[in-house]
Amino acid sequence: MKYFYGAARKAAPLAKRPSSQPPERRGVSTTGRIARLLVGQGHGFIRLRDDREIFFHRSDVREGTSFNDFAVNDPVTFELIEDDVSGARALRVTRRSRR
Repeated sequence: MKYFYGAARKAAPLAKRPSSQPPERRGVSTTGRIARLLVGQGHGFIRLRDDREIFFHRSDVREGTSFNDFAVNDPVTFELIEDDVSGARALRVTRRSRR
């Protein structure tokens, strides 16, 4: 029996690692009105024209807009994401001017 001590083995090349940033999610641009706000919990719900309510979190508010500045019945624009696991969610929520 022969032993090959110190025989160098060539390591397999490393696979390219995915970026630490997940891909940016994009949804369908939609409008609605703030139906409920739970300021202490940091989330709320937006009502669409068909009376469906969509969840949004304070982290889903567009930069330059403050979650605390929203009020019930404010008109908003957002991107609607339909998720089979957790349900619909609003992203990049911003207030729109009243007409």
